[in-house]
Amino acid sequence: MALKVNLIEYTPNPEKVIASSAKLCYSAVGVDEILDGLDEENVQKFLDKLMSYGHMSPIEHVSFTFAIEGVSRSLTHQLVRHRIASYSQQSQRYVKLDQFEYIIPPEIAEDDTAKEIYIDAMKKSQQSYDEITSILKEKYISRGMSKLNAEKKAIEDARYVFPNACETKIMVTMNARSLINFFEHRCCNRAQWEIHILADEMLKKLKEVAPILFKNVGPKCVKGHCPEGAMTCGKIKEVQEKYSNI
Repeated sequence: MALKVNLIEYTPNPEKVIASSAKLCYSAVGVDEILDGLDEENVQKFLDKLMSYGHMSPIEHVSFTFAIEGVSRSLTHQLVRHRIASYSQQSQRYVKLDQFEYIIPPEIAEDDTAKEIYIDAMKKSQQSYDEITSILKEKYISRGMSKLNAEKKAIEDARYVFPNACETKIMVTMNARSLINFFEHRCCNRAQWEIHILADEMLKKLKEVAPILFKNVGPKCVKGHCPEGAMTCGKIKEVQEKYSNI
């Protein structure tokens, strides 16, 4: 199943909101005049100043909400480690998966033998899920439970046979500061391939609505220094060029 990333909502005029926060910090202006003079040129000046100072708290005032599908449970286990965020994920307790979708890693997809073994494992997982659901459902019905409740309770346990590859859907809301931290880690070449692709797609969407704020965002090496030490990918120039063109 193909990855789909939709930016479904965000703080209106995000860059102007951040600039007004910066203006409040660095001038004697009162709240009634906070938006005065904030044309595109001045907004860019305030944002450039903020980022050069490393003064990040004003960018926490804006947030962005993404609807994401076509990702694996393996990915979302990594995603939710970014704790300053809000998540809503499709439930396997309440949604019966009559035929679950799954993600195939590229290296497996490119090898016919590995792919055959992989797809067979996915089919067996679905078969086991269906069989366990049926067994448990009949057990609960025999105890006087309604068919609807019996199925719901059955899939609570049957879902344990699903693999990390199982496709899922998730809503994610992060403020701009959390997003920048997310990109610093997940746009890195050392990030796991699937979440790296997701991060790149999210960043592309953000640059469409807040190009000033996210213009120099990406892995930490876009600012000239790789923090990975001996683990560096050694491709700083390529990475910098990539993120300057996203």
